[in-house]
Amino acid sequence: MARWEFKLPDIGEGVTEGEIVSWLIKPGEMVKEDQPMVEVMTDKATVTITSPRAGAVVETRGTIGHVVQVHEVLVVFEVDGAGAAAAPEAKN
Repeated sequence: MARWEFKLPDIGEGVTEGEIVSWLIKPGEMVKEDQPMVEVMTDKATVTITSPRAGAVVETRGTIGHVVQVHEVLVVFEVDGAGAAAAPEAKN
């Protein structure tokens, strides 16, 4: 098992940050690929960020109301395989 850090992806439209509205996962939980993980509110819209891969949630970073920057770590996973090098780009 390897640790892999999921970072807030570039949501587009010039968005550089977002506020955590709600967590849909918690540490210790197994997450499937494409499973909704967190809702983030930007100045444009509220978006649901999904997981680009399956794994066990080790840690969620940021509390509700916390503002996160694009490319800031949101979730740390335990995953099978080589870790971050094999991670696909996040979908939103």
